[in-house]
Amino acid sequence: MRELYPEPEKEDWKPRAKRAFLDADARFDDFLFKAGRWSREAWERFVMTMDRFHVGGWRRWVFVEPASEGMTFGAVGAVLMLALAIPAFRETSDDDWLKKSELAVTFLDRYGNEVGSRGIKHNDSIPLEEFPDHLIKATLATEDRRFYEHFGIDVAGTLRALVANVRAGGVLQGGSSLTQQLAKNLFLTNERTLERKVKEAFLAIWLEARLTKNEILKLYLDRAYLGGGAFGVDAAAQFYFNKSARDVTLAESAMLAGLFKAPAKFAPHINLPAARGRANVVLDNLVEAGFMTEGQVFGARRNPATSLDRRDDRSPNYYLDWAFDEMKKLVGTFPKTMTDRVFLVRTALDSGLQRAADSAVENALRQYGRDYNASQAAVVVADTDGAVRAMVGGRDYTASQFNRATDALRQPGSSFKPYVYAAALEFGLKPTSTVVDGPVCIGNWCPHNYSGGYAGSMSVTQALTRSINTIAVKLSITIGNGNPKLGRNKIVQLAKNMGLRTPLIDTPSLPIGAGEVTVLDHTVAYAAFPNGGKAVPAHAILEVRNAAGEVIWRFDRDGRKPRQVMSPEVASEMNFMMNKVTEEGTARRALLNGVRVAGKTGTTNAYRDAWFVGYTGNLVAGVWIGNDDYSSTNRMTGGSLPAMTFQAVMSYAHQGIEIKQIPGVPPPTPSNTPLRGQVVAMAAPGTPMVRPTVLTQRGAEVLVRIERLMEDASRSLGAAPATLSQLAPGSQPQGQKPLVSTARAATDAPVAGN
Repeated sequence: MRELYPEPEKEDWKPRAKRAFLDADARFDDFLFKAGRWSREAWERFVMTMDRFHVGGWRRWVFVEPASEGMTFGAVGAVLMLALAIPAFRETSDDDWLKKSELAVTFLDRYGNEVGSRGIKHNDSIPLEEFPDHLIKATLATEDRRFYEHFGIDVAGTLRALVANVRAGGVLQGGSSLTQQLAKNLFLTNERTLERKVKEAFLAIWLEARLTKNEILKLYLDRAYLGGGAFGVDAAAQFYFNKSARDVTLAESAMLAGLFKAPAKFAPHINLPAARGRANVVLDNLVEAGFMTEGQVFGARRNPATSLDRRDDRSPNYYLDWAFDEMKKLVGTFPKTMTDRVFLVRTALDSGLQRAADSAVENALRQYGRDYNASQAAVVVADTDGAVRAMVGGRDYTASQFNRATDALRQPGSSFKPYVYAAALEFGLKPTSTVVDGPVCIGNWCPHNYSGGYAGSMSVTQALTRSINTIAVKLSITIGNGNPKLGRNKIVQLAKNMGLRTPLIDTPSLPIGAGEVTVLDHTVAYAAFPNGGKAVPAHAILEVRNAAGEVIWRFDRDGRKPRQVMSPEVASEMNFMMNKVTEEGTARRALLNGVRVAGKTGTTNAYRDAWFVGYTGNLVAGVWIGNDDYSSTNRMTGGSLPAMTFQAVMSYAHQGIEIKQIPGVPPPTPSNTPLRGQVVAMAAPGTPMVRPTVLTQRGAEVLVRIERLMEDASRSLGAAPATLSQLAPGSQPQGQKPLVSTARAATDAPVAGN
């Protein structure tokens, strides 16, 4: 059967695969052919359609090409604008941006007496509709006449200001809108950079999108700084005219509106003629803008405003400005759940000592400033735990609000050498070690001594006492085991650990004070010596309470703790050496009767800066005297006027208190020897200031124990402590002293007897 019906042969798979591939290839080729034909036909149809819109000749170059290029550049510009806008909008990342400046702080001194306030209380500010119409018109006529017409940026006004400035060859008009100025006040600084202007523009548009015009105007009137420590027109009206902004006259409104541009220049308590001249310009603006007629402003021209005389205002403004900055940083560390914006703050300020420091500075500059060609000074007095008791940031706060104690960077001169000698003692040298005063060079730089010669061999103590420059440089080489750069790095690290926060540029002249420091940092850094080598943070705030009187922060509990930065043995040796500086060296004029003093003088090149920074077992103080423009003084050294000013301030500070000894320095020998060239702090002309005796140490301790018992009892009853203030700022009965921390404050008071 198999032979009759043979099985069919199986077809090979390879031919079938070939046919399948050929079929697929044919189909693909056919698809490509048809797709190409369809594409050509579609393109031809598109071209025919677009030909209907073809523009040629002059129309193409006038309309089409510019539009095309405009779209291209517009796309690029949009990407660029987005890149520039991102940094600006990061400034608004804080959900609480609208309340950033609403901090209201009432400050007390260390004894519980109210000494001033800072910040604004926006929730209680005057509603916009209650501001006088002429005040709002004066503001808009001067700052932004098209405020209700633009979108945040006044393009026409900016171009007009640009043209006016080009013609004048300088800055004659400002181009920022009122919204831009508000954006700067809320989010930015006053630095004059292109980056800030770009951010300002974007933030202005952002504000316009988030707030109404009236809300923006209201914020501007409440947040602008108008001089004298006043923020907002109501605070300024109270400061300059002792009245509410609701009640200011047209002449006073014109003077207030003139302060927005430059409060330091046109503040009436500083320069009344300039303030009146500026107010007259504001009145001109009112007429030019069409807001008022010449007849309506005529009375204000004939009877210009007069401000209160604030020259005798004894408020410690430099101190309060610094304390307020510290408080703003501190609030940022509070839990996000805390919504309090009103605080009562007890500071370390000693009001009597502050007045003595102010008086000493004024007397020193009045008596000797012309002879020495010195016009400015700064003083810081602090406890050895870093609590600042007094701060003088300049000769006259009304003339200049720049705080030379916290913000001015000045070369310390030889007052920097204690950091060098401390590093040398840590390295292994001793006060009795022998060093040689002789020529030394690092590269092509060769320092010279103040005397101009060399004294040969001497001890380390004698080198510091005589402030030998060459030996300080040689010590930096020794500390680095022959490598001066390594030695300077060790010195810089020790100085930073002790409290210097400003960058210290590494140069060969660093060991003799070529870096830059602030008076505050330099002074409190010296506190590590009487503290046994422990560095302490400079601080103003001792205690913070909310409006209900509850303690929410205390420095002794929540503040930074002292940190050991050098051995106690080295600190004692430095105390011994720096005491020799005052008793046998360059700072004899800083001596106090019956109190041991240690410290170091400093004088910079060309006599631009003169320093004395010193301490006792109780307090540390630093004095800088010079000129704001860095001009040279008349050969003034740190051992002259700065040491004399230190002596005047510290003599007052040590009246009636229990004197502590400096570790490593023997007790003093009583002496009544008068000091040559002494500067005396005066309460009134011809009357030396006397520190009041307040409470004995034993009495203070008893009061502290009583307060603690009362606090414990109050907490057990679930009530606020009876001795603590229940009063929010502004609600305290007139004439009544604050009740905050009365007992604890008493422990800091001067004592009588032992």
